[in-house]
Formats: sequence, C-alpha cells, structure tokens
Amino acid sequence: MPSIEPLNAPESGRMLSVRQSLLAMLGLCFVTMMVAVDQTVVGTALPTIVAELNGFKLYAWVASSYLLASVITIPIFGRLGDYYGRKPFVVASIVVFTIASILCGMSNTMLQLVLARGLQGVGGGMLIGTAFACVPDLFPDSHVRLRWQILLSSAFGIANAFGPSLGGLLTQNAGWRSVFYVNVPIGIASLFFIWRFLPHIRQVQTGAIHLDWQGAILVALGLGGLQMFVQFLPQQGANLPMVLLGLGTLLVFAALVYWEKRCPQPLIPLDMFKNKSLAALFSMSVFVGFIMFALLFYLPLLMQGGFGANPQQVGLLITPLVVCITIGSVLNARIIVRLSRPNHMLYAGFALLVVACATLSSAQHTTPVPLLIAYMVMAGLGLGFVMPNLTVFAQETAGRSLLGISTAMLQSMRMIGGMLGTAIVGTVVSHYYVESVRKAVPQGEGTTWIAQLEDPQVLVNHAIQSDFMGALFRQGLNGESFIELARLALVSAIHSGLFLAMLVAIVALVWVYRLPRVTLSRSAGSAVQPRTEKPLE
Repeated sequence: MPSIEPLNAPESGRMLSVRQSLLAMLGLCFVTMMVAVDQTVVGTALPTIVAELNGFKLYAWVASSYLLASVITIPIFGRLGDYYGRKPFVVASIVVFTIASILCGMSNTMLQLVLARGLQGVGGGMLIGTAFACVPDLFPDSHVRLRWQILLSSAFGIANAFGPSLGGLLTQNAGWRSVFYVNVPIGIASLFFIWRFLPHIRQVQTGAIHLDWQGAILVALGLGGLQMFVQFLPQQGANLPMVLLGLGTLLVFAALVYWEKRCPQPLIPLDMFKNKSLAALFSMSVFVGFIMFALLFYLPLLMQGGFGANPQQVGLLITPLVVCITIGSVLNARIIVRLSRPNHMLYAGFALLVVACATLSSAQHTTPVPLLIAYMVMAGLGLGFVMPNLTVFAQETAGRSLLGISTAMLQSMRMIGGMLGTAIVGTVVSHYYVESVRKAVPQGEGTTWIAQLEDPQVLVNHAIQSDFMGALFRQGLNGESFIELARLALVSAIHSGLFLAMLVAIVALVWVYRLPRVTLSRSAGSAVQPRTEKPLE
C-alpha cells in the first residue's frame, strides 16, 4: 500500500500505510478519550465541586461556559481546517485543553472554575471541529472508514466505561481537583502521536482564501447573547435589560444571516440549511445534545443530592449509560447496513430515549438498583443508535468540499442543544426546588432559616449539612426531617427537568419523519455510501 509524507502531505485522497494509519488513529483515540473522560468525570464530580466551592448558583455555568465556548469555536476551526489542513489546529487544541484542565484543577472559586472551563471549551471546540474530521480525510472510502472508526468507538467506550467510576473514586479519595489533572497524561500522549504520525493533509485551493472573521464575531455575539438570555430570564423576568438583550440577540442573528448570504467564503455556508436532509440532521443534533447533557449533568445531582449516594456510588450508577453509548454505536454499525431503511435506527434510538427519560423522571431512592441500571442502559443505547448515524449521514450528504464545516456544524448543533439543555433544565430545577421547599417547610417553624434549605448545597456538602442540623438541634428541632424534605424537593425538581427532556425526545422522534429516506449503496471499491433523495445543491 503506497504511503504519503507523514508531516507535510499537501493533498487528501492518497492512501496511508497500515502502520501510519494505526499510529495516526491511535493519536486520535487519545484525543477522543480526553474529551470523553472530561465529560463523564466532570459530571460525576460536579455536585462535590459545587459543595466545596459554595456556588450552586453557578452549577449550570460549569457546563454552559464549556459548551458556549465550544459552540463558538467548532465552526470557526472546522472551516479553518478545510482551508489549511487540520493537524496544526489539532495540536494547538490539545495544548489549550491540557493547560485549561490544569487551571480548572487550580481553581479556588466557582467563578475561576467557570472561566477556566470556558478556556477548556475553546480547546474542546478546536478538537471537535478538527480532530473528528481527520478520519474521513485519512480514509475517503467510507467502507474502510467504518472499519477504522471501530478504534475510535473502542477508545470512546473505554473512556466511558472508566470515566464515571474514576470520577467518583478520585473525588471521594483524592479530591475533585484530581479529576481535571487526569487530562494531563492523556493530553501528553495524544500530543506525541498526533505531532509524530498524523499527516498534514490540505485540500487543494483554487483561489485566494478569505477568512470570515466578521461571521465568527457575529456567531460569538449571537450565541453568547442567547446563553445569557436563557440563563437569566427566569431570574430577572421580562424587565427592560432582558428585553433589550433578547432583541439585541435577534438582531445579531439577523445580521449573521444577512452577512453569510453575501460573504464569498462564509464561515457557515447557509446553502447547507437549504438541503432538507442536512437541515433535519442539524435539528436532530440539537435535540440529542439537549437530552444527553441534561442526563449527564443532572442525574449525578439527582443521585447524590436527592438519593444521598456518595460520589463513588454515583459513578457506578452512571457508568451503564455512557458505556452503552459505545455498545449502541457498535450494534448500530452491525445492524444499519442490513436495513432497507436505515432511518429506522433513528426511530429506534429516539424511542429508547423517550422511554428512558420517562422512567428516570419517576425514579425514587427506593427504586431497585437493577431497574435504575436498566433505565441507564436504555438511555445509552438510544444515544448510541442516533449519534453515529447523524454524523455519517451529514458527512456523506454534504460532500468533500464541505466535509469539515458540515461535521463541525453537526457537533456545534449538539453543543447548542447541550447548552440549552443544561441552562433550561437547570432553571427548571432551581425554580421548582425553591418552590417545593417553601411549600414543604411549615410556616412559622422554619421560616427564620428557610434560606439555608433553599440552597441545595445543604444536601451535598456534609460540613454545611452538619452545621445546619446542629443549629436546629440547639433550637429543639429535628434537622433530619427538614433535610429529608429538601431531598424530596430536589428529587421532584429534577424529575421536572427530566420530564422536559422526555418532551424533547418525543419531538425528536417525530422529527425523524422529516429526514428523506436514506439508502446504503455500494459503489466502486466496495464503499458503503449513505445517500439521501436530494443531494446538496
């Protein structure tokens, strides 16, 4: 098998040697593990982090700052990768992500952590926008690509298998800061393999390259305004600043559409959204992100704050969900090539998510552990049946010229969904928790210190909880009964958030109908290529 120059190959489409393919993919596997470990470990450790840094009001922002920064940078670097090749940006993203992980571990306040997570999101967005688009660059034949992607699925599965348990174990025994330092050795390993073995592949450009920095600025302003609006509207209400923020955000998005239509080389080619298939896939990616991040960030809070589990127990209970994402992806690869209508896998995946969210939104601390695990398995399999298909269908529909930006847009839409999911579900949880506590505490008996119960930190921070119960004991009151009332209020509030995720899953299930029928056909060279009824114009 002929090979290309390992560090400066100017074109794509050439064949790699098996050895270089393996070593290059090994580097991408480490990158995949770093992103996957970070997502699963941080979600498990977050209740403990918030308890120690005393910042429950910024709970959602630990996730949202990462997602917002990722959403902004994914399309920017996805497009830059199309122009200049992806390797330089993959290398830079690993460095940024690793340094940001160290800063997260060194944070002493919630605000510092939120800012460090934002920087980490910049690195994560660069990674997602460029690293995952390297695979179709290396293996243009989609049949070959599917075989090599087993390595990425395996790496993702290993990270997901150990991530939650590792996060719980480290948080309980070594402190929450260690969960961020885990990224350092993985980052060093990935940097070595990417720098040494990943070829620098560039598309041949027929004309001058003009970077759409105006579009990038408008994307950042629009998404930042949307995040602020969603986050603060429930707290501030429809006052004048919020109305102005909402109107300003709409104007920015209108300006973005106006500019991108007239830009000769737009950051976001709006023609992609004219294609019925891509528009449907992008929408479904938003729904998947909403559901996935709502589950990953609020199920640990349900179990630790609501059910009273310790971080290690939470990690063990979350593990089936993330492991089954990989198992579902592997099963999907086996099943979908045998289906006459591959769209059916999307129906199956979203149906499983509907059932999983419905059952989890009714789970109690008395629910048997095997039943909780079954709910997690359904959620994981549902995500595994949906996410890989969205990616493959979008890549093949968009074509090679838009490969990077279509992959980046799909990931961006998932991150936007995650950003909205964590913000909206977080708002719902906070609102209903406070409302339930106020209704549950008897009037006149606990009103002097009810504000302490309105902060869920009393449920996850043992020192605060001990001081709270001691103060009530000195007043002749039973603090345990009030703690139990607060736990029931938190469980009920998170159930409301999960019910909202279930409604989104139902909408996504119906939305699959909008996707034109996909067929899998074999072309010359035995390449399996998904095609939709209407190609990209």
